[in-house]
Amino acid sequence: MIPTPASLRRAVDVLKRGGIIAYPTEAVWGLGCDPTNAAAVRRLLAIKHRITSKGLILVGSTQAQFRPWVRALSGAQQSQLTASWPGPVTWLVPARPNTPRWLRGHHTKLAVRVSAHTTVRALCEAWNGPLVSTSANISGQPAARTVSEVQRYFGRRVDYIILGKLGGAAKPSEIRDAATGAIIRSG
Repeated sequence: MIPTPASLRRAVDVLKRGGIIAYPTEAVWGLGCDPTNAAAVRRLLAIKHRITSKGLILVGSTQAQFRPWVRALSGAQQSQLTASWPGPVTWLVPARPNTPRWLRGHHTKLAVRVSAHTTVRALCEAWNGPLVSTSANISGQPAARTVSEVQRYFGRRVDYIILGKLGGAAKPSEIRDAATGAIIRSG
């Protein structure tokens, strides 16, 4: 289900104003914001009760959208990413030195994913870049799987909800390290 042009325009407007949006992903509802807006990211972390040191995921519709934040990859690393995207695999890749701590936490790597979910892809295309993407839950609680769960967790602290359906995956995205291929979280 592709979001309507009006809902995409509204989401982009909210993002431009530093707001937080909720949207369906492959397995669970996600929360997102502008990755360049430190105040928006801090607000998102605060409503989730998530510590900054963990870092966050950037989700995009193309690999090119991550260029400002990630270092060039080796041919083998690039092949790994290309083979798994678009899809529910998040990769830890070397972050550029100027990548903000509010995105990477206390790590030298940044988590990135090119989503196959039509709503996520449409959002990133309308926004013209990647979004911070984290599960819609209070840290330590199960991730929201319905709009009503998003509303119960966050109420009015989420500025806009893009309606749509989850992608049907049973678990959130797998996380792998691009340098080693190691699976950090199984999907």
